Amino acid sequence: MSDPAPLVSTPEAPAPEGGTAEWVLGAGGARLRAALFPATVAPARGSVVLSPGRTEPLEKYFEVIGELRARGFAVLVHDWRGQGLSQRLLPDRLKGHATGYKDFLEDYRLLLLAFQARLPQPWIALGHSMGACLVLLDLIKGEGRFAAAVLSAPMLGISTAGVPEGLARAAAWTMVASGQGASPVPGLGHDPLVDTFVEEGLTHDRARYARYKDQLRACPDLALGGPTWGWLDFALSAIAAFGDRAALVGIDIPVTVVAAQHDRLVLNSIARQLVEAMPRGRYVEIAGAFHEILVETDDIRAQFWTAFDETVAAVTSPRG
Repeated sequence: MSDPAPLVSTPEAPAPEGGTAEWVLGAGGARLRAALFPATVAPARGSVVLSPGRTEPLEKYFEVIGELRARGFAVLVHDWRGQGLSQRLLPDRLKGHATGYKDFLEDYRLLLLAFQARLPQPWIALGHSMGACLVLLDLIKGEGRFAAAVLSAPMLGISTAGVPEGLARAAAWTMVASGQGASPVPGLGHDPLVDTFVEEGLTHDRARYARYKDQLRACPDLALGGPTWGWLDFALSAIAAFGDRAALVGIDIPVTVVAAQHDRLVLNSIARQLVEAMPRGRYVEIAGAFHEILVETDDIRAQFWTAFDETVAAVTSPRG
């Protein structure tokens, strides 16, 4: 019997009907939250495993979950370790911390194992930003159960504010090695409960932005602030793992990267290069979009859904 976990509902973003959240044990016994939303048609067209980006709790994707279910899919969504209601890694909940990427990948493996009997085939991986990076890492490490993957603004290269990536990586490694990995990276600290729409510049859609902030105010434990040196070390190490392009050649499923033209956080040029190394890779860049494509304006999101639908059409039956 599963161990039930909460879902946070607000008037503007009620939890989708029929879904349940539960606790799953991850690497080292970490307590992680996941939620399963069965398909609303029978038979189901398949399952989508939805992996959010850094700072994002699964509640942020309630709208996306509804859109996926309307397409005939069951949806499994989860909070990565260190964010959402999953186990935080430091006493200060607002510090966005990590200790390498191996625990994330083991968490993902255990998540799929815990739910695999309840996920109709075929499986589609859908990830945003950090989540998209980890999904792609899992694919190059040999995960073979997915029929296709769609990656929104994947963290395959990150902006380091003019500092050469090699220097940033060396600085992060040094801070971690000297025992200061839990210290915040200077200049990147922020309080998500007081940030403003203009400051963040992650979406053009004020209503969706406000809806997410309402979710954080309804449950402040969902909130996460700026990264630590440990998180930066994790991110740059994960990105470096894609240096072996031969591993990308081994990914033989359709992989679509949907990038945002005006992304200030991740590097589209790197994403494009990596996609070109995949036998069935495709790169789509949405004009005018900011980083958070899935909470952007309706016209931008429509372009994302077109790319998604084209990708899954090749590996699934038509929607029910």
